[in-house]
Amino acid sequence: MATKQQDKQHAEQENQKHEQRSALIGGHVIRVLGQPEDLRRLDVRQLWENHYRVNVLVGVSTTCARVAHSYFLVTDSEGNVVTAEPKLSKQYPLVVKL
Repeated sequence: MATKQQDKQHAEQENQKHEQRSALIGGHVIRVLGQPEDLRRLDVRQLWENHYRVNVLVGVSTTCARVAHSYFLVTDSEGNVVTAEPKLSKQYPLVVKL
């Protein structure tokens, strides 16, 4: 029984670690790119160790969302973006919601 519980705890820890890494990477992309007015979400997918695909989805609703930008990123062990293809550049003003 202890092994199943340990496996479950390990899986939960790995999932939490992945979510934190995805949030860090997504935050970096938005800081550089800016925020599209009709941003729906960022889809951060790990392809293999330290390699990610990030899609920026925009649209007025979920049913008509489209991929406005797509990046292939390589990160360091901390989750900081080392390279991006295509290169990340400012596309939108950064919107600060109060």
